[in-house]
Amino acid sequence: MAQARVQAAGDPVIRLHANDNVVIARRDVALGEAIPSEKLSSRSQVPAGYKIAARAIVKGEPILKYSTVIGFAASDIAPGTLVHSHNIDFTEFDRDYAHASEFKPVSMLAHEQRATFQGIVRNDGRVATRNYIGVLSSVNCSATVVRKIAEWFTPERLADYPNVDGVVAFSHSLGCGMEASGEPIDLLRRTIGGYACHPNLAAALIVGLGCERNQIKALLEAQKLDVGPKLRAFTMQDTGGTRKTIEAGVAAVMELLPEANAVRRETVPVSHITVGLQCGGSDGFSSITANPALGAAVDILVRHGGTAILSETPEIYGVEHTLTRRARSVAVGERLAERVRWWKDVYAVGRDVQINGKVSPGNQAGGLANIFEKSLGSSMKGGTGPLMAVYRYAEPVTEKGLVFMDTPGYDPVSATGQIAGGANLIAFTTGRGSMFGAKPVPSLKLATNTPMYRRLEEDMDINCGEVLDGTRTLQEMGQAIFELMIRTASGEPSKSELLGLGDNEFVVWDIGIMG
Repeated sequence: MAQARVQAAGDPVIRLHANDNVVIARRDVALGEAIPSEKLSSRSQVPAGYKIAARAIVKGEPILKYSTVIGFAASDIAPGTLVHSHNIDFTEFDRDYAHASEFKPVSMLAHEQRATFQGIVRNDGRVATRNYIGVLSSVNCSATVVRKIAEWFTPERLADYPNVDGVVAFSHSLGCGMEASGEPIDLLRRTIGGYACHPNLAAALIVGLGCERNQIKALLEAQKLDVGPKLRAFTMQDTGGTRKTIEAGVAAVMELLPEANAVRRETVPVSHITVGLQCGGSDGFSSITANPALGAAVDILVRHGGTAILSETPEIYGVEHTLTRRARSVAVGERLAERVRWWKDVYAVGRDVQINGKVSPGNQAGGLANIFEKSLGSSMKGGTGPLMAVYRYAEPVTEKGLVFMDTPGYDPVSATGQIAGGANLIAFTTGRGSMFGAKPVPSLKLATNTPMYRRLEEDMDINCGEVLDGTRTLQEMGQAIFELMIRTASGEPSKSELLGLGDNEFVVWDIGIMG
């Protein structure tokens, strides 16, 4: 996709592509206001970020943004008219996947030119960006216990262990009353296993009730994990109940703390960074500023040998063909197409979810008409490089470069899958102002516009609205994001970490049937 041509600050609109029949309001546009660059006047009051018809559009004609179809005119639309969900029909259309037809290998930097960061190297060679001890529940029945164990370790009690970032609980609502076999419980076990062995955890405890379907023994066997010095397991029924299990868990963590504290950061290649890409609370500027700027940062990271995980399958729907064409092989492209088909033809059939058209109220209020328009911006987070692999939810990510993981669009669920797969950093774009953290990894918030950034500066890590303001180019912003990734991976706290976010965002995808 061509980059937006951001006009001078006095111009009320932005034209994204010469072929487009809509332009974007860079600020609130008044009724009757002249739009000199398009030789027309506004026929509507148009909020910042919303679309304006750049010419007459006849009923049924595709609405083009970045020269990409985001819907079809529901009626004849006069030049200068506000274009939004009220006059755009969401209609399925044919897309040529052309698997791997546009694949181009990444032009990697020479090893001596690649960036480094200060990481924590584990005994097996994996590299952490943070240093936590995790307490995980196998089932919702042990959720209170794991939280009580973690809550015991207040900052005062951890004062003698300055290299430990905290003791954090990972509880959830699943683990029993569900299918005893098949993808739902496999997915749950992948997620728990991915966290238990995540490099950002120096050690982990798994706590169960004892009679649940997600038995700890079966969980460990499925994930090829062994109880040992850095992985402890308890069941409440065997340990003596709630109080005794909390006491045993606290004692176990106390035993683990000295070794967890005996770490130091050292210089390691940026190739050890795996960033999960998220966007939520989007607006009409997401596809102009933060998302393509993050994509530019991803392109830089990949050239340095790093990995980026694009996800949120419903939020690439409608533009998935732009990814399949860049796939490294037909098999990779088809795997992505199969995941989209599963969502459309199996999982979401007849349900009022955004893959079937309507985006969330926040996205609507931000100027996005439907999921096609949301996906147009969302997909830009992955940059312009080749798609190297496609993974199911919470599968271990082993391929370098840009990869895709099948997740819902709901950010906590999506990020949980990415972290379980090995992400040690989250980069999260937002136009409305999402407040998000995701222990045990740091999360960076990228604001799409300056007014929101200034209003929520305590939560936002970087202002990509500078692209819209004309003070930075997309490439300059991409470089700034890349450098922020390095500093954050090296230990600089993110805004969400300073605010203490991240204790409640472990949310496992519930795709099963309760029984």
